[in-house]
Amino acid sequence: MTRHDPLPSIVTHSRVRVIFGEGMLRRLGECVVEEGGTRVLLVTDPGIVKAGHVERAAGSLREAGVEVTVFFGVAENPTTDHVAAGVRVAAELGINLIVGLGGGSSMDCAKGINFILTNGGQMLDYLGVGKATKPMLPLVAVPTTAGTGSEAQSFALITDPDTHQKMACGDEKALARVAILDPDLIATVPRKVAAATGIDAVAHAIETAGCKRRTDLSRRFSREAWLRLDRAFEMAMRDPTDASAREDMLLGAHLAGVAIEKSMLGAAHSCANPLTAEFGVVHGVAVGLLLPHVVRFNTATGPNPYDDLNANPNALAGRVEAMLDAAGLARRLSDLDITATDFPRLAEMAAKQWTAQFNPREFGPAEALAIYTSAL
Repeated sequence: MTRHDPLPSIVTHSRVRVIFGEGMLRRLGECVVEEGGTRVLLVTDPGIVKAGHVERAAGSLREAGVEVTVFFGVAENPTTDHVAAGVRVAAELGINLIVGLGGGSSMDCAKGINFILTNGGQMLDYLGVGKATKPMLPLVAVPTTAGTGSEAQSFALITDPDTHQKMACGDEKALARVAILDPDLIATVPRKVAAATGIDAVAHAIETAGCKRRTDLSRRFSREAWLRLDRAFEMAMRDPTDASAREDMLLGAHLAGVAIEKSMLGAAHSCANPLTAEFGVVHGVAVGLLLPHVVRFNTATGPNPYDDLNANPNALAGRVEAMLDAAGLARRLSDLDITATDFPRLAEMAAKQWTAQFNPREFGPAEALAIYTSAL
């Protein structure tokens, strides 16, 4: 293991046990056995299979004497259909533990499968917080991107394929027991994916730092995440083989995920979700594009909610824009062929998003329209 810094002591305030360091995927079987797993459903996607990570993960499980079945029917922004397909496989096998291996989509789908397999019904039944009434299976989460921090969160984000609504279904029973953070796994991520997921992690650190629901503890996680992501983002974009940058990005994304779990997000995510639902814009691309405009909006009429990050608002917004440029990500909605005629409809959708209520400044359709207009 070549970890450059020890795990920060703050991770002890998370309920997720963290295994961190190069090559730690080899400990997957050991961790699963410690959690009582004997028959495992490994939830992933075809890209992770192609990268060879699934073979290594399954090998670790089998060496530990664990029966494993791979479900790789996950796609970006998993829907209730993906969850239902996974539930059918899991129900036939009588599994007693789930492993989520991949980006946020794989981990979200794994949580969704867990909800329905153990508690029945449909995902809509769990929209909101604390709707599961029965115990859920242990989950071990292994991220292969430095982005969503889903391995640190009790929410599954599952899309209704008919309405395109992204449902946030949260319950503390859905939280992973163990997260394995292996920087080797993100070394093979395509640059475009690394850019989009990395800027999403940056947005998590910034939005949690300023949201209405922040606490003293969540603010510590936000600060710690930002310190790592701020120093590592450009390095990771320039050189994906840089071990130090990979470690900082992966751990920073995880810490930002814990910050979400202990607080919430804001208007950048509220405005980004309609762009994904209506135009298929990759989530990280959408949230990164909007983030500087949301920072400026939230600090235009009052105190700086991001003061924990030791940057004035204009400098913080400019810092994000520099990251977007370094990653080659879009800076304007017009770059994505989205025009002002779309804004009223998008603004109505943005105001209805779960995260809208936690934005530090009042946020409704009019405010969303102003943000979209500034980003044109």
